[in-house]
Amino acid sequence: MIMERFKLDAPPPVPNRDDLRPTDQALIVDQTGARLMRWGLSVSWDGKPLFNARAETLDAKPTFRPLLEKRCLVPMTAYLEWRRLEDGTRRRNRIAPATGAPAAFAGLSDGEAFTIVTCEPAPAVAHIHDRMPVILDAVDANAWADSGRPFADVKFLLHPYEGALMFEEQVPERAQGELF
Repeated sequence: MIMERFKLDAPPPVPNRDDLRPTDQALIVDQTGARLMRWGLSVSWDGKPLFNARAETLDAKPTFRPLLEKRCLVPMTAYLEWRRLEDGTRRRNRIAPATGAPAAFAGLSDGEAFTIVTCEPAPAVAHIHDRMPVILDAVDANAWADSGRPFADVKFLLHPYEGALMFEEQVPERAQGELF
């Protein structure tokens, strides 16, 4: 499905985990093809990698301005987001386009690592988190990945997902021997 969805000539490399976390190697697709790349940009002014970039301020931030023409796609079938409950506990939620088909996050790359572009959440998942990755449908993904198009021509694509989303809260299993 990934080969068809992203028009790849050969099977892409596969990350060695199903649930990817920041700093893991993840599949990205750009004008040069598909490859594994580290999730999280290294920056001189912060000791932690930058995993996400806010869509609203990309062209205003010196860190991201040089990357605006180095756009990439991050293939996905779902993403995980944590929701904090009123009692202070957190629950993991699996969020995915309702179609079940592979989609893509909008990303930016420096050639060695990438970051995922985020935006305001779609109404269906706003109760889970105040941000979400920009999820692109096939037409928008092609436009985003087209390095011949200036950022100003594709900036309008950076909005909450308009398709149906499904989400599932994953309730933690009780520890063995734990009583109710």
